[in-house]
Amino acid sequence: MAKELRGPSEALFPVPAVMVSCADRNGKANIITLAWVGIVCSDPPTIGIAIRPGRYSHGLIKETQEFVVNIPSTEQLAETDGCGLVSGRDTDKFKEFGLTKTTSSKVKAPLIKECPVNIECKLKQVISLGVHDLFLGEVVAVHVDEEVLDGKGNIDFGRARPFVFNQGEYWSLGKKVGSFGFSKKK
Repeated sequence: MAKELRGPSEALFPVPAVMVSCADRNGKANIITLAWVGIVCSDPPTIGIAIRPGRYSHGLIKETQEFVVNIPSTEQLAETDGCGLVSGRDTDKFKEFGLTKTTSSKVKAPLIKECPVNIECKLKQVISLGVHDLFLGEVVAVHVDEEVLDGKGNIDFGRARPFVFNQGEYWSLGKKVGSFGFSKKK
């Protein structure tokens, strides 16, 4: 099959769709929807999130040096999309989208109660990349709803129902097709 050559673009897919919560020094909370998010180190566990400098949350995270990555389920799809369409400068997104602030254990930024997984991060570094800045946050705590855990205490992705962002479209995850190392176990 022939391949079509294209110019440079952000063609990587899928990418996780998450809601990142943050707050100013006075505790006024905000949510930003992001899809340019990923694990960048395992020890210490570190997450990278890319945000344009003009976004409201960019300044909040730089000021407070912390954020929470909230992984929504398909039940929060409309809220996740909505939080990406309005600015926290003008809108209380928790109130507007019916989301609940819950106290974090290690950072002042709130968790989003409705999301089955919440990852508290402390900012370690900001790298300017061009139109986005990369925020590197060390994971300091993880919260998981008991309802999405399997019998061994692991996240059951079927129960968690995460979704991804594919170049302008949200997609739910399908079925499990293998486990790490399965090709060597034949």
